[in-house]
Amino acid sequence: MEQVTLAYVKKRLPHRDPWGHKGDFGKVLCLCGSVGYTGAPVFASRAAVRSGAGLVFLGVPQTVWPVAAVKSDEAMPFPLPEQEGKLCLAAEEEIRRRSAVSDAVLLGCGVGRSDQSDALCRRLLTLPEPLVLDADGINALQGHMDALECRRERITVLTPHEGEFSRVGGELTLGRQVAARRFAARHGVYLVLKGHETIVAAPDGRMTVNTTGNSGMAKGGSGDVLAGILLALLGQGMDPLEACACALWIHGRAGDLAAAAKGERGMTPSDLLEQIPSAFLETE
Repeated sequence: MEQVTLAYVKKRLPHRDPWGHKGDFGKVLCLCGSVGYTGAPVFASRAAVRSGAGLVFLGVPQTVWPVAAVKSDEAMPFPLPEQEGKLCLAAEEEIRRRSAVSDAVLLGCGVGRSDQSDALCRRLLTLPEPLVLDADGINALQGHMDALECRRERITVLTPHEGEFSRVGGELTLGRQVAARRFAARHGVYLVLKGHETIVAAPDGRMTVNTTGNSGMAKGGSGDVLAGILLALLGQGMDPLEACACALWIHGRAGDLAAAAKGERGMTPSDLLEQIPSAFLETE
């Protein structure tokens, strides 16, 4: 298993064409949020912007849209049909239209759980674009892991913490490394098993372990920031395993810089966002 260090990230982050325009740096789509979880879509979309994506679109439930619109200066939020504050099946047509012109899609940050939102998440597995499933996008697979079969030939990233991993059939009694490798191979996905020294496992058996981060990042919203960074790197065309590994290093390094400035107790996910550019600067 390869350790992800500054040297690893420097070698793999894509070159940024000085003559490029916004269309050259990835168009990405975030599908996030629900009533009661209005921070998640903002954290994820802002992180994607901070990580170099050229265009960031943010689809949220209709009720959440005014909040997201007020908080979004760079990302472009739009309202989607909802049922009781959560995305519903009526949103599928518009999501597919938007995803067709996107280079990568993120689904799950703060979307909540309902029969309709869970069903929508599973139906969207047929999207052809690279897909990041986070939080309730993963939980929607509980008892329906067979739905992932349709993504065997597509890029799919799951980013669970240990509770979510167990919920969708991960066997942590085997140890984190073995469990991650087996899960990724069985389901044909790139698995980001979050926690101390986060592991990335590819379907072909390759694995990495992250070397940055601290306990101050163990706060609600930090995972949404990670999802946005990862989405941006996938949208810029990186190899999926390398995108996951580099996103984790950048996320953890931003956390380390935030801790140095604010302390592990007092730092927030907003502080993480502010330190993402500084983390990227260290790789140049």
